[in-house]
Amino acid sequence: MSTVQSEPRPGARRKSPADRAAEIAGAAREIALADGLAGITLRGVAARIGVTPALVSHYQPSMDVLVADTFGAIVSAEIGEVAEELAASPSTVAALGTLIDSLLGPERSPVTALWLDAWSLGRRTPALAVEVGVQMDAWQAFVSGHLRSGVAAGEFTAADPDAVAWQLLGIIDGLNAHAIVRYGHAGSLRGLVRTVAEHELGLAAGVLGSTTRTSTNSSLN
Repeated sequence: MSTVQSEPRPGARRKSPADRAAEIAGAAREIALADGLAGITLRGVAARIGVTPALVSHYQPSMDVLVADTFGAIVSAEIGEVAEELAASPSTVAALGTLIDSLLGPERSPVTALWLDAWSLGRRTPALAVEVGVQMDAWQAFVSGHLRSGVAAGEFTAADPDAVAWQLLGIIDGLNAHAIVRYGHAGSLRGLVRTVAEHELGLAAGVLGSTTRTSTNSSLN
């Protein structure tokens, strides 16, 4: 007789399969943000929610898939958060300035750390490698979409918005990675990314910084 269906601790409430799966997914997200993707183990998840490893394995037989799904859930949620931040911007230029400031801000450090984990662990974990590709493409499409909107509105020019989006994300990712291992944040280097963006988009020097400040001040009034 299988024992995985029985509750492992006295007094534990039996949960529906959907509730248990959601609980496991939630525990994995908490572990990832606190300890990194490598912390998502069978025993670690089981301990977090107070069940046996066998019960976790019953609902999630592959830790590799759980790690990939967890990474994807956290990163896709961040895109939604940033999209909400940009929605209040009065122009695409202002939105781009806000985007740069947000992605290089210290509040994004926990997710930045997960990206570093994913790039490293994905070398040996096919499921995670696939999810990393999906999320990188999603971010590129998100940034590229904003650039195309700006071009269509006549706010700036870009012969190849897709390439500019990859360029900006590559610089931002690199600066954030450096900041993580140096125990700092990349906020002091926002000007570097703004300068590159202004050059690539035919904007006047300093305009991204000024629009970001104006947008921020307006939101406080």
